[in-house]
Amino acid sequence: MFRQLIDLVGRLGHPRILVVGDLIYDRYVFGDAERISPEAPIQVLRVAREESRLGGAGSVVTMLAALGARVSLFAVVGRDETGKTVLEELKAAGARAGGVLRAGDRPTSVKVRFVGRAQHRIPQQVLRVDWEEATPLGDDDERRLLARLEQAMPRADAVLFSDYNKGVLTPRLTEAVIRLARQRKVPVLVDPFKGTDYAKYRGATLLTPNRDETQTATGVRLEREADLAKASKTLMEGLDLDALVITLDKQGMYLAARSEESRMVPTRPREVYDNVGAGDMVIATVALVLAAGGTYEEAVRLANVAGGLEVMKFGVQTVTREEIVADLLGEARRSGDKVRSLENLLVDLGRHRAMDETVVFTNGCFDVLHVGHIEFIDFAGRQGDVLVVGLNSDRSVRSIKGPERPICPEDQRARVLSAIEAIDYIVLFDDDTPQRVIEAVRPDVLVKGEDWRDKGVVGREFVESHGGRVVLAPLVKGLSTTGIVDRIRGRRVGRTPSKGGSP
Repeated sequence: MFRQLIDLVGRLGHPRILVVGDLIYDRYVFGDAERISPEAPIQVLRVAREESRLGGAGSVVTMLAALGARVSLFAVVGRDETGKTVLEELKAAGARAGGVLRAGDRPTSVKVRFVGRAQHRIPQQVLRVDWEEATPLGDDDERRLLARLEQAMPRADAVLFSDYNKGVLTPRLTEAVIRLARQRKVPVLVDPFKGTDYAKYRGATLLTPNRDETQTATGVRLEREADLAKASKTLMEGLDLDALVITLDKQGMYLAARSEESRMVPTRPREVYDNVGAGDMVIATVALVLAAGGTYEEAVRLANVAGGLEVMKFGVQTVTREEIVADLLGEARRSGDKVRSLENLLVDLGRHRAMDETVVFTNGCFDVLHVGHIEFIDFAGRQGDVLVVGLNSDRSVRSIKGPERPICPEDQRARVLSAIEAIDYIVLFDDDTPQRVIEAVRPDVLVKGEDWRDKGVVGREFVESHGGRVVLAPLVKGLSTTGIVDRIRGRRVGRTPSKGGSP
């Protein structure tokens, strides 16, 4: 699955997504909360720094932009300085803000969060203060916003509603946009507010309510998977949806879809720093995948990864495709999925190089693994960021070592090497030397044992010709696979290392 998700990220492209909803400006005041006020039983926050960022529909927009989508926002801000600042920050984030209205009868929604740290521990919110107007849009602003959406719809690959129940997504506007999108077969995704009446979302493609929102909207207590199925059926049939994704925090997500089998998609355990923003990241990723033509399952599985990365950060933060790929590559390696064809290896190495990571290559037969091999591999792994091991095939080993070798077949040798943490990738080769693999991989660092100093390192000239370097690793004296095999067979063995050195 990791491999498929990595490939999915590579084919997402840059779809056009229209985000419609409630724009909020988030401010954070950070400080130390180490004493109680003598004036009242409240904490005193000694301010250290302040931050501001786009929130609500604005956070979804910045997340989509960071994920590589071409995103346009349709929302409302006030004719105040904060509204002007919001428009500037949208532009800086790479979003199109031509659909944002400046209304004179309402302020820009602002939430100020005071975040305190006591005794240098993890910061926590101690107070939130809101400035906002949550009444429905007036008729004139509603018509103006809808007119701008009508102009943009022909170029849209998806529409996303980010509903915080602040008055922008009126029933009339919401229903009109869903109708326009359906006429053009553009998917409509909804991150709903917490409420009991979701009628205005009727005809949307997909909703992403969380556990609490689902329970409130359906009256079904979500305790078992059967409850999830029941609640999903209620919402999908009642609102004529194609799919529903219920987010369940650390349990993952539940996907129900007309065209696919319903299923639980568990999340991977993470060190959760802050849950704020996880829902926005989920719907942003789902919208990106569906807009690019992916399936619901692909969208949910990738959203699980992106949402997991977001909660490891404080506050509402963006996640990039590079971060997602790096996480998937790391998980694939940790899972033991390290053997690659040369073609697939080159694709993966291209992703590592895009993140400026140093590629190290070494090779060997690695038949009957011993401590000399482990020391050698650990040394090679310390020479860069990504270690690729070229493994001689059985045919290659027989050619080099003789007809009685290898002792262990290539699939077993590869499996044992996959268990070594320092190794990132393994590629088998059939030639007597790794020259052709080295030329294909183009490593930044080539590592061989120091016993090759006088024999000549295969690939040295090529690696050094494109600016790479060759490093000779110290060997554990007196250890070789040939020596071990000879002792097992009861033969007399000399002290000369076997052909090919330690590996």
